Amino acid sequence: MYPLDSKMKDKGGKLRLMYEANPMAMIVEAAGGAATTGRERILDIQPNQLHQRVPVVLGSKNEVERVTRYHLEG
Repeated sequence: MYPLDSKMKDKGGKLRLMYEANPMAMIVEAAGGAATTGRERILDIQPNQLHQRVPVVLGSKNEVERVTRYHLEG
């Protein structure tokens, strides 16, 4: 889990979407888990630039959904 924090907010997140977050999200979701930014599904993000960074929350569906709920409520 690399959620968005105040240190990374100006960069957009910790991991790069195209070659770090997307490949991991595909593997985790194929195994039955979930992958979000804390607000939206990683595999649904349309890249804007090659080195675009995003926050990442990966893991079991139940726990990722709980973290996503916390982010959407806050």
